[in-house]
Amino acid sequence: MTFLHLARRNALRKPLRAVLLMVCIATAFLIYGLTTSFLAGAQGTSAASEDILGVTSAGGRTQALPMAALSPLAAIPEVAGVAYVTRVRGFVDVEKNVVAVSAADMARLMDVNGKSLGLTPALLSAMDMARDRVLVGRALADAQGWTVGQRVAVTAFDVAKQDGGRDWRFEIAGIFEGETASTDTYFMIARYDYVNAARARGRDTVDAFVVRPSAQVSPAVLAARIDARFANSASPTRTQSEKQFLEAFLRQYADVGLIVNLVVGAAFVTLLMIVVNTMIFAIRERTFEIGVLKTLGFSSVHIVTLILVETSFVFLFGGGIGLLLAWLAAQFAGPELGLVFSPAVLVKGAAIMVGLSLATGALPAIAALRIPVINAFRTR
Repeated sequence: MTFLHLARRNALRKPLRAVLLMVCIATAFLIYGLTTSFLAGAQGTSAASEDILGVTSAGGRTQALPMAALSPLAAIPEVAGVAYVTRVRGFVDVEKNVVAVSAADMARLMDVNGKSLGLTPALLSAMDMARDRVLVGRALADAQGWTVGQRVAVTAFDVAKQDGGRDWRFEIAGIFEGETASTDTYFMIARYDYVNAARARGRDTVDAFVVRPSAQVSPAVLAARIDARFANSASPTRTQSEKQFLEAFLRQYADVGLIVNLVVGAAFVTLLMIVVNTMIFAIRERTFEIGVLKTLGFSSVHIVTLILVETSFVFLFGGGIGLLLAWLAAQFAGPELGLVFSPAVLVKGAAIMVGLSLATGALPAIAALRIPVINAFRTR
């Protein structure tokens, strides 16, 4: 009987207990996998760029910036490209079915952020055929069941048209895929000239400018220069990286990262207590066997290693099942959830598995070492 075979047999000595323990571990790692995949996905900020800058009003996102700011912004030497965006939030059919429309100058958007969004010259050409045409992100198109050529109506929450209505009708010109799986594609891109001409209020204003810095300048340095340039103007600005912008936006509703860490931390702390308690009882049941192993010449290192391998076997099996279920959930979940089970999530999960297995096995291993051989034999 090999050392690993002995450890496996000991771990499965009581099958029901081992199975229940693995179910607890699998549940904890399923929670970890789902919550971390959420942060890594389109609803999180891990895919956001730290190089692309967003310029908004210093007074908050509800205040627009004048289009007149475009020229002085583009004149800053360290700015390589500038685009602008006006957002229209609304719903399709029912109020719960919320969608977002970003109205932009397509050529400028292609120059600044086209690569990360997966925009192509063919998509831009399709947009030029009519002013009411839009590009739909792959995640949104799959969630809604939309196809190219279909006409859709978005009822805006706040942006009214000049005729008093709030229904914005668009024709789908194409679908953009996004550069990576974690790129947010749950929105539509419309032409700014169409939205700007038809809206009742806020004409010739934008919600944000999108800036691509020159290669030789730090984004943080450029952000400070942009804000200094407009500090004494009628429309002072606040410039952040795309990642910072999205993090601040999510924090308007809740600190998503903190909530996820608290949930995962609570799950793992509970798991740690359950496994440690179970392993200590398991070692007490085997007091006589440990005494026999010591008598046969097993060193302290061998006994500690045996217990740690037992714990690792339970953790790796249960944790592996939990991460597998999380991966399957990310594959089959709707794109609106934005779950992305990335390699980083897997590597971090494996590291947590190893760390918890060593931590939970340490206390039972120390308890086993402290058992005198004489006392061990007295248990029989």
